[in-house]
Amino acid sequence: MSDAPHHADAAEAAASGQSAGDDETDLERLLGVLDAAQAARAGDMEPEAFRRAGHATVDLIADYLAGVERYPVLPRVSPGELAARFPAQPPQEAEPMGRILADYRSLVEPNTTHWQHPGFFAYFATTASGPGILGEMLTAGLAANAMLWRTSPVATELEEVTVDWLRQAMGLPHPFGGLFTDTASTSSLIALAAARQAVTADAAAEGLAGRRLRVYASTEAHSSIDKACMTLGLGRAGLRRVPVDDRYQLDVAALRRAIEADRAAGWIPAAIVGTIGTTASTSVDPVADLAALAEREDLWLHFDAAYGGAVALLPARRDAFAGWERADSIVVNPHKWLFTPLDCSLLLTRRLETVRAAFSLVPEYLRTAGFAQVHDFNEYQPQLGRRFRALKMWFVLRYFGLSGLQRRLEAHLALAADLAAWVDAEPEAERLAPVPFSTVCFRWRPGRLRGHEDEPAVRSYLDRLNERLMDRLNASGEVFLSHARLADRFVLRFSIGNLHTEARHVARGWELVRALGPETDAELAGSDPGGGPGGGASSGRVPPAAD
Repeated sequence: MSDAPHHADAAEAAASGQSAGDDETDLERLLGVLDAAQAARAGDMEPEAFRRAGHATVDLIADYLAGVERYPVLPRVSPGELAARFPAQPPQEAEPMGRILADYRSLVEPNTTHWQHPGFFAYFATTASGPGILGEMLTAGLAANAMLWRTSPVATELEEVTVDWLRQAMGLPHPFGGLFTDTASTSSLIALAAARQAVTADAAAEGLAGRRLRVYASTEAHSSIDKACMTLGLGRAGLRRVPVDDRYQLDVAALRRAIEADRAAGWIPAAIVGTIGTTASTSVDPVADLAALAEREDLWLHFDAAYGGAVALLPARRDAFAGWERADSIVVNPHKWLFTPLDCSLLLTRRLETVRAAFSLVPEYLRTAGFAQVHDFNEYQPQLGRRFRALKMWFVLRYFGLSGLQRRLEAHLALAADLAAWVDAEPEAERLAPVPFSTVCFRWRPGRLRGHEDEPAVRSYLDRLNERLMDRLNASGEVFLSHARLADRFVLRFSIGNLHTEARHVARGWELVRALGPETDAELAGSDPGGGPGGGASSGRVPPAAD
């Protein structure tokens, strides 16, 4: 990209394609020429050239982390706008690393959604911590494929060590072992493949052969469970969604009836999926009751604790987890709330050999005689190639220590409790779910509509009001919130989990809600056909906003 700007402050020039060569820093000039390997068109970047480029890259990362608040959390760009800033054809000749880094700084960094921003409260706020980033850099340098013990002995054995450290940290008993995968979607897929193998004994070899297997999960369970059933040949019909109660927890009595009805209809119940921290509301299914039912019905029990599982590091908070030690498998995502760079998902199981039976296939070219007692982790997952994820996990655990992780989790939980109290104290707001962890679900509900929320016109108006409010909040650049639907109501989700988030950021986010909520209501009511003067909830129209 020879015509791209070379300076961090040249974003506007990047959009127009103008050069900013005169504004290059000394470091960019140092890196502004081809290195020996590029000039020779042979070999890799030489170590000293790599060292200089590496220093510059670390400086970029450190500067970004130090100044991320200067960016709006969501970049102010439109679909297709960014692709137009890049050449349509690949570069024919080598380009200096300094120019590449400058283009990164002007074209890439400002135009990402800033997950590292302390005002990022959408989805489940995550952080790539400093030690995790450094561990990831070293992982890339080693370029180890951890598919077999032989292809990287330390990757295999450090994975065993760090998996067991996490098991201990979460208070789970020794029979649990496991491995790291990329995401909870893959971890749950592996768990349900093991459940399929357990109930059929031969699915890995023979397929389902007309057998109709059923998996059970609540209506609030993650869509990755649907996708796992689709991938494993059970189909979407093989997943039965079970109703939830008014706290969005799986109704165990309804589940029991569903299992009985399915057996009578010729289905083969295979697995129950409980959730500890659902995606929408972060509710916690009745863990002990599900464990008892799974044992009685002889079903595989899998807990999706991708988000909430981190809280098990806090012994005082483990009541919500009581009984999860009876599960067959559990997924927890360190890349969600244990400050580990994406991707890193932890799959724990008491039945590791069943997992292996679901996936083990060893062609001759992968056989390694004399290593019978080792874990070749490719045999426990669909993929052959594996990243050395344990290294960054090792960095994170050692840098923070369990006590440091616990303090940070406690701080996030306390911030969420403060926010929930502010929502409850605000007459114009309404909290719509319990707050078992660090995510608060609420909506702006003007006081004049109190008591009329279930009337169709008011319900529709509140949905539109809160969707517009979310858009305005996100357009501020200071915060980013996402949404969900609970009981068919549009709700705002304010999720706290970023290492850089402080009390002032949460307070500012709530201040924006309180400022923009009434403004948005006044604007929408003024333009809404049902919100004009003379409207009323009882007449099917929304009462107007106060002046």
